[in-house]
Amino acid sequence: MCAETPDYKDTLNLPKTDFPMRAGLPKREPEWLARWEKIGVYDRLREKQGRKPFTLHDGPPYANGHLHIGHALNKTIKDMIVRSHQMMGFDARYVPGWDCHGLPIEWKIEEQYRAKGKNKDDVDVVAFRQECRKFAEGWVDIQREEFKRLGITGNWADPYLTMDFHAEAVIAEEFMKFLMNGTLYQGSKPVMWSPVEKTALAEAEIEYHEHQSHTIWVPFAFRNATGDLAGARVVIWTTTPWTIPSNRAVAYNPKIAYGLYRVEATEEESWTKPGDLYLLADALAEDALGKSRVTSFTRVRDVAADELAGLVCAHPFAGLDGADGFWDYDVPMIDGDHVTDDAGTGFVHTAPSHGADDYECFLKRNWLDRMTHNVGEESEFLPHVPFFAGLQVFDRKGKEGKANTAVIAKLVEAGGIIARGRVKHSYPHSWRSKAPVIFRNTPQWFASVDREVGDGQDEMGKTIRTRALNSIDKLVKWWPQSGRNRLYSMIESRPDWVLSRQRAWGVPLTCFVKKGALPTDPDFLLRDPEVNARIAAAFEAEGADAWYAEGAKERFLGEGYDADEWEQVFDVLDVWFDSGSTHAFVLRDRPDGTEDGIADVYMEGTDQHRGWFHSSLLQACGTLGRAPYRNVVTHGFTLDEKGNKMSKSLGNTIVPEAVVKQYGADILRLWVAQTDYTADQRIGPEILKGVADSYRRLRNTMRFMLGSLSDFTEADRTDPAEMPELERWVLHRLAELDHHVRKGYAEFDFQGVFQAIFNFATVDLSAFYFDIRKDALYCDGDTPRRRAARTVLSLLHERLTTWLAPILPFTMEEVWLDRFPGEDSSVHLQDFPETPADWRDEPLAAKWAALRRVRRVVTAALEVQRTDKVIGASLEAAPVVHVRDTEVLELLKTVDFADVCITSDLTLSGDPLPPEAFRLPEVADVGVVFEKAEGEKCQRCWKILPDVGSHAHPGTCARCDSALG
Repeated sequence: MCAETPDYKDTLNLPKTDFPMRAGLPKREPEWLARWEKIGVYDRLREKQGRKPFTLHDGPPYANGHLHIGHALNKTIKDMIVRSHQMMGFDARYVPGWDCHGLPIEWKIEEQYRAKGKNKDDVDVVAFRQECRKFAEGWVDIQREEFKRLGITGNWADPYLTMDFHAEAVIAEEFMKFLMNGTLYQGSKPVMWSPVEKTALAEAEIEYHEHQSHTIWVPFAFRNATGDLAGARVVIWTTTPWTIPSNRAVAYNPKIAYGLYRVEATEEESWTKPGDLYLLADALAEDALGKSRVTSFTRVRDVAADELAGLVCAHPFAGLDGADGFWDYDVPMIDGDHVTDDAGTGFVHTAPSHGADDYECFLKRNWLDRMTHNVGEESEFLPHVPFFAGLQVFDRKGKEGKANTAVIAKLVEAGGIIARGRVKHSYPHSWRSKAPVIFRNTPQWFASVDREVGDGQDEMGKTIRTRALNSIDKLVKWWPQSGRNRLYSMIESRPDWVLSRQRAWGVPLTCFVKKGALPTDPDFLLRDPEVNARIAAAFEAEGADAWYAEGAKERFLGEGYDADEWEQVFDVLDVWFDSGSTHAFVLRDRPDGTEDGIADVYMEGTDQHRGWFHSSLLQACGTLGRAPYRNVVTHGFTLDEKGNKMSKSLGNTIVPEAVVKQYGADILRLWVAQTDYTADQRIGPEILKGVADSYRRLRNTMRFMLGSLSDFTEADRTDPAEMPELERWVLHRLAELDHHVRKGYAEFDFQGVFQAIFNFATVDLSAFYFDIRKDALYCDGDTPRRRAARTVLSLLHERLTTWLAPILPFTMEEVWLDRFPGEDSSVHLQDFPETPADWRDEPLAAKWAALRRVRRVVTAALEVQRTDKVIGASLEAAPVVHVRDTEVLELLKTVDFADVCITSDLTLSGDPLPPEAFRLPEVADVGVVFEKAEGEKCQRCWKILPDVGSHAHPGTCARCDSALG
């Protein structure tokens, strides 16, 4: 610059904004939370009139610990659903809730008792329940603040709790509907039982872990066989030796090929001897005999299924001294489809009190009077069982007791075993105590899924199962569709629902049974609407503790019944029944519920196909006659960066609180938006760094807009019809995006929404449109071009901030307030702006796609020159662009292509591509020959032009001279 040339920097329209590049989210976010609470954003949204309600019903988390990353993922997805639907014009309500009853909380209070040397059973049940309530209340308050810190919007002042008195009253009422409609019954059947927690468990409360079990091969002698079978024994194999004392049958499958095998020789130590005859499945005979140390055997002949039918065995313990005839009953051979020849012997030891298939075999034959009751609630053999009384399968800590080894020792003594071993396999454990469970026959209360529901709501079917299956297919949309298949198959094959738990903290099964009556008797259960009404009214006023109060039985039965003739049930309901009933006391009963008691969306993890989705469906099909939801959205599990499950022992857990402290909640939310939540997701330090980088790029885009809009007023606004082509192309892209964003949010595709907006912001805007228009924005005077560009920036600001607000509520609030400050201003009070359909211009979009294709070759050619240090900036260039396609060449001539390529000059040519021309393989019909720009550098805009220095203002080009006036 010459000495006399002025410094024109202050004459430029440089960006002006206080919007910082460094977000400082951990510090700033709590300020916005306080602001939203102060101005009452959630309540003000509810005041908007004439909107169609949209309700996401919250699957209740459990009130017993700090949030983990799965909670953060879950609640963030829910928040994005709620916020996006609100901004699409709905009245999107969100009532957060908590599951407060059940074993985990009861377990914590018991632990506190044990630490003080106290026994739970010595404490008054109401006092115990009140301690459980207080414990849950404490965690509800903690988790509420942790959820709010993540930016989750909702009715936090009035959440739902399953332990609220009204909730407990409604849960009891919903249970009593099952009582009255005929689906409730008491049955004695094997259920999964936790010896540690001393209660029945539902399938949803079970997880599977590797476990080492004993394996034994046990021969049963025939009592009524003839011929060569008279001296033979049929061999079973089991991994639960402790169930042998409860054996009542041996099952076979008519489709399996069986043979009679004779032992010819054995090793020196063997529980078999030459001449022994055994019945085995042909596919398993060699393995079984090998396990019993048989070195040589002969297959004597086939054994047909019709030979097995009608045969009766003796129990291996039959006739033992000291047993007093306990096992001297017949053990029939029965056929069963569940028997396979994949492992074992092809014959199945059948103890109907300790196995689901075994029970079904006996139920089918109406043999339930042969059920055994040999094992108690601590998995101990009961006092009436010879030899084994008091021995446990698992002890109070879930470790193996003495039952298995004692049974094996007795079998050896009785000559009733031919082999033993150990096997590691997947085994059911309680998801709370992590201890192994057993199948145990106990009297429990069930809801039948196949009895006709006597309520007249038969549109979806007459039974709970048919209603559920029809709801799945006819009433519900599944996101992703695989969720439908998973739940459908579960419902299709599930057994009756075990409703009862032998615990204290929960809603009791509010029913009475007649003393001395059998469960099959018509008057076994008391069904009286007036009794039910008294119970519900008491629970509404006092909570479920009323069931345990002195004189409760007499109070509820009233004067019409003799209390001495009835027994009050003190089991509590499965907590899944509690949460399955939430549609009644949240959606149906609350002012912010729904008119029909049906939610628009349930959204939970894949584990809830057997949990909340499942129990809500069954419960509602029993009381409403249909599913309580219209859409079911499912997310996967969160893994570490290497795809491993998170665990404290591995040290790979990511705690939401730590992420929020380091990065801010918006970064955690952005991670959710960038991931495909329908599959398992990964998170870790490196992934979060990548997310933070995406955030910075997006923030930079927003900052550029704000800087260029600092003094924009409505007087500067330009009509789209008067805008240059480049601005109208941006409007076209906005119209395209508007459709994509709305469709994506409506279909819960946050990854698709964010990716589209992010690519638009970084590729179409920052790397293209902003890059081109910086010159006009900074250097033009009050020109139509600059006014049009700033109008487009205003339209971009309004749309990008609202479109991204459901994902990044804190950052978009900051971006919004930078332009629209005010005590009551908030982006979260806005809707997505309506985008005119006539902004769409497909021919214009096609034209600019062709221009950008050519531009890519030019910018790549200039980058080579920059890398070689021939030029420092693209404005030093004046390339010659050779284009073979004459139509494209004519398109290029209709715009200032030098401006588009950010060069000082540019020549378009239809001449053949010179050999030295730069080309890109994917754009073979375009070649660029580099030339340096001629002229002097304008000291204001930095373009190199021939006319610089020939105007009134020294060192300027014509455009800058005009801008300076």
